[in-house]
Amino acid sequence: MPYISTQGRTPPTTLPEALFQGLAPDGGLFMPTTIPTLSPGDLAVFGEMDWVDTGFSVLRRLFAGELTPGQTEGLVRDAFNFPLPLYHLSERIVVLDLSKGPTLAFKDVGARFMARLMAHFREGKGEPLTILTATSGDTGGAVADAFLGLPGVRVVVLFPDGKISRRQERQFSTLGQNVHTLAVQGDFDDCQRLAKEAFRDEDLRRTISLTSANSINIGRFLPQTVYFIYAWTKIQGGGSNTPVLFSVPSGNFGNLAAGLLAKAMGLPDVDFLAATNANDGVPRFLTTGVFEPRPSKQTLSTAMDVGNPSNLARILHLYGGAVEQLKQDLAGISISDEETAATIRRVKETTGRVLDPHTAVGYAALEEGLQERPGATGILLATAAPSKFAEVVEPILGETLPIPPELARGLEGSRKITRIDPSATALRGFLLEMDR
Repeated sequence: MPYISTQGRTPPTTLPEALFQGLAPDGGLFMPTTIPTLSPGDLAVFGEMDWVDTGFSVLRRLFAGELTPGQTEGLVRDAFNFPLPLYHLSERIVVLDLSKGPTLAFKDVGARFMARLMAHFREGKGEPLTILTATSGDTGGAVADAFLGLPGVRVVVLFPDGKISRRQERQFSTLGQNVHTLAVQGDFDDCQRLAKEAFRDEDLRRTISLTSANSINIGRFLPQTVYFIYAWTKIQGGGSNTPVLFSVPSGNFGNLAAGLLAKAMGLPDVDFLAATNANDGVPRFLTTGVFEPRPSKQTLSTAMDVGNPSNLARILHLYGGAVEQLKQDLAGISISDEETAATIRRVKETTGRVLDPHTAVGYAALEEGLQERPGATGILLATAAPSKFAEVVEPILGETLPIPPELARGLEGSRKITRIDPSATALRGFLLEMDR
């Protein structure tokens, strides 16, 4: 299946080329030229499967012609080796818990599959590959863990210095080995801009083999469709045709774009909520029809502090730029820090469950969105473990959260960080120095 750029100025390319280019030469994001269709019969069969088998069934269609079914199955079973629990938080709200991977965040799904996909296509190649990724929190840990120790691969993580949680940062800054951590003196949008500028630097890319591991990379983006389809089929068990409203805590919007792609593949009677914090550019866009990038604001839900989300380009591409059609499937709701804190307290008091700040944003938005859809069931994507955000959650609840072993390891190690200015020159210098 060929892949094309959302900008439309790059010739169609293969999966390996799109995977290792990361960003298309014209600055766009890669998308499949053809979206496979899932029939009602397919979805009924998926309802009898666990999420790993669902993943194989979905991804063998998405990667048809690029991977054999056997290759796809091997990658899926190696990458998706953790559970995705579903549970009711209220009568109408079901939680899809995506925090059970090795770094306790939803990004483990895409990052682990992408790492194995890259290793598959690079087998036998000697030139070192540099993975450059910008993170607002969870991406850094997920990508670093997925590529840690892989021969011939170096990981460079850009993060906004002092603007992600301490535990998130330590998940990647203490690893060492082939993982390099750059603290950018700016915000996440600066980190994302630096990464994009590096990918557009033709001289740099002639010198080093460089690719991305953010959600801009097609290899991380496509696997995220799997859990939307998996959750939908489980809710529809027994053949019920319940309308579903997915609430997706959104920052760079890769997760939401994957959900909308899953809908395009054939999920019927599904709507989506873009649940954001004060960085509400997309909710405003859905109201006004005009997107205005703005400097990001720092909030309690730090991983969603993105003022100019890259994956909006994928969403618009899916809808051919037809904003009115998009608005039929997608609504945006912005949740304040005060509402986020109140939601964390209320959910703990009424259910005993502790939500991280990002999932709390999604829950508050879903409660509001379900009022407009009286017959629908809400599916909330729980994006991370609350223990990753102890400095936010513990003061809100007035209690100490247990530290899982996945986090404890990072707290014990020493940080290995290089600080750089938010300039393309500073990043370029670091990357070239690595090659000497």
